[in-house]
Amino acid sequence: MTQAEIRTEEEQKQDPEHELPPADPRDGFVEKASAEARAGEQIAAPKDAELQQLRAERDSLFDRLARLQAEFDNYRKRSAKENADFRDYAVADAAKSLLPVIDNFALALKNSGNAEEFKRGVELIYKQLQDLLQKLNVQRIDSKGELFDPRFHEAIEMVESGEVPDNHVLDELAPGYRIKERLLRPAMVRVARNLKQQ
Repeated sequence: MTQAEIRTEEEQKQDPEHELPPADPRDGFVEKASAEARAGEQIAAPKDAELQQLRAERDSLFDRLARLQAEFDNYRKRSAKENADFRDYAVADAAKSLLPVIDNFALALKNSGNAEEFKRGVELIYKQLQDLLQKLNVQRIDSKGELFDPRFHEAIEMVESGEVPDNHVLDELAPGYRIKERLLRPAMVRVARNLKQQ
């Protein structure tokens, strides 16, 4: 007799149905399970099937979650790389457009014999730069005579003047530029203070 077959008296008291050894099928006697045991088996079978189904569904959802997390992580890394590449090469077109201007400056400096020709060469280069800025949608901000606007103007000094209305731009020291509605640099200006109008 093995250990599994040996039962203590206490176990037998708790489980009276299994006090007797099972019937031998060769005797022609078929042991009928009690109604409680049959009901337990019927309940257990659907519960086991439902439990297996829930476990399979859970595993499927965990697998899907892991795949989605990996996919999102790959997307985030790919997006960060694309943004870094964009930042690195965003100015490439503008720099490429500036190369002919630099070449023309080099030619002007190399052939600076006659002052009049040199001046005309620099004027052509200036025009070339203006055309380039226009091509890049960089617009100059008109300031002289305009009402002072702190969004577009940086006041260098206030100058008393009776000729220009109060708080209007008297003189532009350096032009301001913008791309569409975004300010690149404010215009550096002198602002009139007209004491007659105060």
